[in-house]
Amino acid sequence: MYIKRHAEDTVRQMAKQFGAVLVTGPRQVGKTTMLENLLGNISHVTMDDAILRTSAAENQNTFLKDFPPPVFIDEIQKAPNLFEQIKIYLDSDHKKGQFYLSGSQQFKVMKQVSESLAGRIGILNLLGLSLREITGISERVPFIPTDDYFSLRRNSPADVDYDGIWNLIWRGSMPEMVANQDYDWRMYYGSYVTTYVERDVRDLAQVGDEVKFMRFMAVMAARNGQLLNLQSAANDVGISLPTADRWLSILSASHIVYLLRPYANNLINRAVKTPKLYFLDTGLAAYLSRWNTVDTLKNGAMAGEFFEAFVLSEIVKSYYNRGILEPPLYFYRDKDKKEIDILIEEGDILYPLEIKKHADPNIHDITNFSILDRIGKRGPGGVICLYDHLMTLRGTDRVIPVNYL
Repeated sequence: MYIKRHAEDTVRQMAKQFGAVLVTGPRQVGKTTMLENLLGNISHVTMDDAILRTSAAENQNTFLKDFPPPVFIDEIQKAPNLFEQIKIYLDSDHKKGQFYLSGSQQFKVMKQVSESLAGRIGILNLLGLSLREITGISERVPFIPTDDYFSLRRNSPADVDYDGIWNLIWRGSMPEMVANQDYDWRMYYGSYVTTYVERDVRDLAQVGDEVKFMRFMAVMAARNGQLLNLQSAANDVGISLPTADRWLSILSASHIVYLLRPYANNLINRAVKTPKLYFLDTGLAAYLSRWNTVDTLKNGAMAGEFFEAFVLSEIVKSYYNRGILEPPLYFYRDKDKKEIDILIEEGDILYPLEIKKHADPNIHDITNFSILDRIGKRGPGGVICLYDHLMTLRGTDRVIPVNYL
């Protein structure tokens, strides 16, 4: 069963503007499936095929004659020499939408793109299915807590209940896991981690100890939704701080984790400088940290952090699906430990958001929003939670049900 992706319209738009379009993201999020569904009968070659990969390496001058554009080249990172040939082709033939590329190893792909195809390629980060996609909501606008946004969504909240949200948080947003509810959770993510380490990490990052790298992933998952303390993680795994930093960059570049930056401007001198770490697929984080059932997760000590990670991931997806590579998302925390979970910066306006897993929000949840009055121009905000109804909390701040993301 194919679930329509919001990013499809973004790919179409990019194809009208650029000669090439690259769809990148973690393994198994549906990059190939989306492009195959979108492009129809266009020629499709995959660099997973050893014969084609050899041909691309040894006969690069004739490869594009054998597979003339428009063409979809899958797992492009396995044939890096093709980037230069694509550049030459696009420089001689200025047609748009000639190359559609996909690759899961972004930390290698992006180096080739920046060296060969800068200005010639549109780039889209694809993650797992969003709540809107899963529930058939067609509205693609990025999340922002404004009147205009809620007027678009008021008649189309996602049709999902409390248990459905927690089931999604636990199972994760990988298309196969969403479409096949009978798939064994432990078996799926066990295979996913092994494939990721063996095919991506081992090949490209020269990780000498795969067992320790898997341990590092588990230690990071246990810190899901928390301020990053890399030295502590390094100590827990038994690796050096530089190694931990390099391994974290691998997880970040391959969209396994997202580092939410602290907000700063010249009016703030007491803000922390450490990012917060979130897993972009909560099912993977649950597997790595051994929350083996949905009930143990939603009733466990990390339920709040997992709910926060789910909300952050949904907001990130809403920006990525529109082709926004750097979502304007931050958090605020000062040395007095006053914190705002998410700040969305739009122009010169800051929109504050608190994330609470409970269903009884109150004005105490937004006490820290007043901090923004001293450091910038504040827009509407709210508490994203498991309450059933969108409603005013105070002034322009709202109670925001999670199904309005």
